[in-house]
Amino acid sequence: MQERKAWKVNGFLAIFLALVSIGATVYYSIHFNFAMILVSSLLALIILSSLTIVQPNQARVVVFFGRYMGSIRDNGLWMTVPLTVRTMVSLRVSNFNCKTLKVNDVEGNPVEIAAVVVFRVIDSARAIFDVTNYEQFVEIQSETALRHVATKHPYDNFSEQGFSLRGNAEEVAAELTRELQERLALAGVEVMEARLTHLAYATEIASAMLQRQQASAILAARQIIVDGAVGMVQMALLRLEKEGILELDQERKVAMINNLLVAIISERGAQPILNTGSLY
Repeated sequence: MQERKAWKVNGFLAIFLALVSIGATVYYSIHFNFAMILVSSLLALIILSSLTIVQPNQARVVVFFGRYMGSIRDNGLWMTVPLTVRTMVSLRVSNFNCKTLKVNDVEGNPVEIAAVVVFRVIDSARAIFDVTNYEQFVEIQSETALRHVATKHPYDNFSEQGFSLRGNAEEVAAELTRELQERLALAGVEVMEARLTHLAYATEIASAMLQRQQASAILAARQIIVDGAVGMVQMALLRLEKEGILELDQERKVAMINNLLVAIISERGAQPILNTGSLY
């Protein structure tokens, strides 16, 4: 099914013709011409039945005894095919808040996820005839697409390789929008945006995964500290040797490296032990 324009003329012309028909009915009633009364009355009813009002950002789908005659998108008062069923379809931008779903990510961890979908109807014929209820169709397909996207990626990527639901929100939103557009094109719906509104581990594993995240953060911080400490020690030894301030044998270098690393890496301030010399 493809949307097309329906036949229409200015509705005020139809009102004028209806008034003329009503006036003719009154005239023939005075002269007791029952045949013309019937004809003019039927004509007035047919003309009035062809009137339809289209609000801004709405469309009227015109159906004449089961046959699709077209759609009216221009707002205003119009006269169209009489004795037709005219279904209203909203062309406004709409939001759908997908309820919080409990799914398993690609690693099997249960997560809670929700999204908001911004969409609008761009083909009124498809929205009415190709699906039973396009709003319900958007709701079901949004939940299905959200589940599918959530199962393709991990909640968090501790190896920092590839996409994750938490660390790549823009990429996940773009992927969800593309998948939704493919699913909802059948209903004549355009997906303008889809974004995650809620993302968290399920209650039963939230505390354990929080400890894992904290451990990963501590390990990453320790790695940075160790790398920096090794660089500082190396720089100090090279500078001492280059400027000839003192000469250290291998044993003293090891002791100095050990003391510097302890002083730099230690979480607490290092307390030096002063050697004031010996009695003998």
